This record gives sequence, C-alpha cells and structure tokens, in this order.
Amino acid sequence: MGLLIAAYASLAAWLWLTFAQGMFWRTDVRLPPRSAPARWPSVAIIVPARDEAEVLPLSLPSLLAQDYPGEAGIVLVDDGSSDGTAALAARLAAEQPGLPLTVVSPGDPPPGWTGKLWAVRHGIAHVRTAHTRAHVNGHAHEPAHEPAHEPAHAPAPGTAEGSAPGAPPGPGPEFLLLTDADIAHEPDSLRELVAAATSAGLDLVSQMARLRVVSAWERLVVPAFVYFFAQLYPFRRINRPGARTSAAAGGCVLLRTEAAVRAGIPDSIRQAVIDDVALARAVRRGGGRIWLGLAERVDSVRPYSGLGDLWRMVSRSAYAQLRHRPVLLAGTVAGLVLVYLVPPAALCAGLAAGRPAVAWAGGTAWLLMTGTYLPMLRYYRQSPLLAPLLPLTALLYLLMTVDSAVQHYRGRGAAWKGRTYARPGDV
Repeated sequence: MGLLIAAYASLAAWLWLTFAQGMFWRTDVRLPPRSAPARWPSVAIIVPARDEAEVLPLSLPSLLAQDYPGEAGIVLVDDGSSDGTAALAARLAAEQPGLPLTVVSPGDPPPGWTGKLWAVRHGIAHVRTAHTRAHVNGHAHEPAHEPAHEPAHAPAPGTAEGSAPGAPPGPGPEFLLLTDADIAHEPDSLRELVAAATSAGLDLVSQMARLRVVSAWERLVVPAFVYFFAQLYPFRRINRPGARTSAAAGGCVLLRTEAAVRAGIPDSIRQAVIDDVALARAVRRGGGRIWLGLAERVDSVRPYSGLGDLWRMVSRSAYAQLRHRPVLLAGTVAGLVLVYLVPPAALCAGLAAGRPAVAWAGGTAWLLMTGTYLPMLRYYRQSPLLAPLLPLTALLYLLMTVDSAVQHYRGRGAAWKGRTYARPGDV
C-alpha cells in the first residue's frame, strides 16, 4: 500500500510540474523582441576574476571584440589571483584591438563580503568615478590596458569619489554588464542585450549561458543542472511584471545603473553566496523589471571534465540555497526521492510483483519526467537516450546537496578558490 501511495503521489507531482509550474521545461524563452534604440546608451562591462588564467584566453577576446555602436569599456577586477590573471588580461588586450580594458585590484574582501561581490563593487565604483572624471575634464575616458592598482576601499557605487554616502550619483555608464571570466560572447551579444533592455523597458536582462558539454560527466550532469534551475525558477513566471519569483543567471547580467543604485547593488547583497538570485530579488524589490532566459550566443568555456569538478560546482552552494536550514534539507531530500527516484522504483517493483496499478503510476510519472527533459537535451544538442537517465542524475544531485550540508557543518561550506564563506547570520 505504501508503494502504491508513493507512486500516485509522484505521478500527481509530475502532472503538476508538467502543466502548472510555469512550463519550466520549455526552452523557447530567448531574448524578447527588440529593435535598435535611437541612441545607444553607454555600457561598462565588469568582469570579476580570481585565478582565471586557464579560461581567460577563450573568454576575454570575445568581450574585446564586441561590436557595440555606443560607448563601452571593460573593467576586469582581479580578485587576489595567484596565477597571473591580471597580467594575462593586459597582454590579451594589448594583442587585440577592440574595446578598451582596465585591470584593477581591490584587495581582499572585508568581513561580510563575498569575493565576487567585493570585486563587483570595486568595478562599479571604478567606472562611475572614471566617468565622473571624464565629464569633469570634458573629454571621453579612455581606460588603459595596464593594471591599475587602486585603494581597496573604493567609493560606493552610488557615489562619486569624494562625495558623501547617499549623495545623488554622479555621471556614469547607463548600463552595467556583469559577466563572469569564463563566459564567451558572440560579437553582437552586448548589442542584443542592450536592444532587448531598451525595447522592453527592462532594468535587468540576464541570459543563462550555455554551459560546456563535452565529457561524459558533463553530458550526464550539466543539462540537468539547467533543467533543475528552471524547475525552481520558471523563466516565464519570473518574466511576468509584478511576479513574486525572481532569479538571474550570474554569468551574464545586463543591469541598468539607475536600478542598481535604487537597489543598493551590490552592498545590499554583499553576503550572498548565490548572488545572481539575490541580485534579481533586490532589483525587483527596488521596483525594477527583470527578465531571464536561455542564451543562444553566450557560452561558458569552463571545463568540468570529471565528476569531482561538477560535484564541487553544485555542493559549494547547494546548502546555501536551502538557507542552511536542516528542515529544508530534509524536505529537499524527501522531495527528490518522491519526484525522481520513486517512479523507476515503482515501475520495476510493480512489474516484478505483478501490481499493475503501481507499475502504471510509476511508469507514467517516469514518462512525464523523460518527456519534459527532452527539450533541454535538444537545447544542449545531446542524445535523447540520456532522458531516461534523469533519475540517476537526480540521485547524484541529492548526494551533492547532502554533502554540501556536511561540508557546511565541518566548516568548509560555500568554499570556492581558497575562500570559505559563513552563513550571513554568522558574520
């Protein structure tokens, strides 16, 4: 009786997910209709980077080569790298003509800040200060290609250098493109993002970059990562004006500077490990309009060749996503078991025991699971034969989530590139 109840509960869950969870499984949410603005706004591209020498030759040239009709520049913020990231970035910019690049170093983040958000804060403060100086001097600012080492405590993003906190912001770029160091953009990426934002009156436009899928483990795990994310944060629901669900994809976020100032970005989210979701929530709370979808011409070049690399990618923030609460962890584990593991177990047990009702319920739930996963596999250009293996992938994610909690209580939670972050309440 217990297995029959579990099988039908799983089937009910899949019927609800398939038809009532914002059509999360559809992969046709791409940039909204857009046209070129009458005047192209100024944009600052901010790239936080920590020990990214491996991927920078594949990503930074794509930013330098952006074909953007308006004023644009790049600020790479070297977040305490030990592998020569800053020097490599300057050399790549010197070898390739294109958008101007400035390399700055903010120093180690103070307590209460994640390294990435401290780097973003410093990058925003730099471009606003530089823009103010350029306007005061009456000429356009041309960033240098050499590293510029600046004070660790840069002025806040909403203030010009030397002004008091809370003063009206000085001149600055109208948009900020926050993009990770492992993200490569096609030459028209910035132009299309800005056109989408200006055409639809959006304050935040974010695209989930297409992650690398080359190794066997990447094929098994990566498409499911995006599928699970969309299940938690259905894109269509996020993109409705006034919706309560908010999320962004941190690898590619175009943010209107005015909206960033209103939301106090990044100071208001300085402790957030899952900074993209926190960013979107802050912008929406500040009255901004947000949009999230899948990318067509924005790709991650970071390799995750082995299971260990993928495991660390997920486990470093999985428990933070659950707000470090054991009760949410228990609920998540139970939910993953019911939704993803019960269907194949019920089908096999029902067939073996001659219980057709159990087998039918489990098989139908597994069929719905497989069918909703197929569009994501097509988006990643992977074989449809991987779709029935989603329960196996879900089991891996369950173990990664539990491991994330274990590492947290051992004092190694939310660890990334030599840094470990405490819960916000512990800071």
